[in-house]
Amino acid sequence: MTKVDHIIENNIVTLDGGLGSELEKKHVEVNNNLWSASALIQNPGIVRDIHKSYFNAGAQLAITDTYQVHIPFPNGDQLRGYELIDLAVDLAKEALSDSNQRQESGLIAGSVGPYGAYLSNGAEYTGDYQLSQSEYKDFHRERVNRLVQDNVDVLLLETMPNFEEAKAVVDLISTEFSKIPIFLSFSTELGEHLWDGTSLKEVISYFNQNEQIRAIGVNCTAPENIIKALHNIAPYTEKKIIVYPNAGDTYDPISKRWVTDHGPINWSELVPTWYEAGACLIGGCCRTSPDDIYEINEAVQQLKKRTANINEQKR
Repeated sequence: MTKVDHIIENNIVTLDGGLGSELEKKHVEVNNNLWSASALIQNPGIVRDIHKSYFNAGAQLAITDTYQVHIPFPNGDQLRGYELIDLAVDLAKEALSDSNQRQESGLIAGSVGPYGAYLSNGAEYTGDYQLSQSEYKDFHRERVNRLVQDNVDVLLLETMPNFEEAKAVVDLISTEFSKIPIFLSFSTELGEHLWDGTSLKEVISYFNQNEQIRAIGVNCTAPENIIKALHNIAPYTEKKIIVYPNAGDTYDPISKRWVTDHGPINWSELVPTWYEAGACLIGGCCRTSPDDIYEINEAVQQLKKRTANINEQKR
């Protein structure tokens, strides 16, 4: 049993939250093609500190700052890309070691963003691109290989909007990197379809057969879409279900910034509802903060207590 399996088995796990928006608060310039990964060049210590703040808020999992570190790297500097992946993983591991989270309870997830993120035009929210299966594999291979070499606990394929790309990258990992667990998370339109139009039910049913995938779900959609997404996920899989919504803001792909257009989020109400609908790995994506993760974790701890009491009464 891997560390990932041990932690997620019969457990509710709190994930971390947004990175790019936290970097913006600290005046790191992310309005460029590298987005949050530009902090690895400008001020890597801030990335480590943000990871640490999430662990201290109760997160058990840190997502590495590699979503936008693609190989090939801009200007063809592949070595630079490898160095940034190594640095991102090291920073997450350092943050775990230096945090209040127990080492044995903390996970490092290697973020693998979609080809749409590489296009840097908001295509992870449209799925409007098409490569061959071999081209998708060639695009993802080197980053996946480096993350595996860096000994992340799990590969997190996140914000995937395109069914054909997801099939290709999962097949790549299953064929060439068969020992590492996978979490697979999709970018969805209103909790019913991927952004490329594929039914979420069809997608979940397809990947349910892959044993390497330990958790499947959605991320970076508004909180109000999560319950509908869960209704389109839970009946079609026996896997753990992962959800980590954004804060409900609207993304502008031109300015590469988020526009706030929502009120306060009541995590104490949402988290139990999502858990009852099947989710057991719960966190936040863009625009969520350590304060949000603290509130999510408080709700998770209440759920754990309630579950423990129910189990005790059954004895």
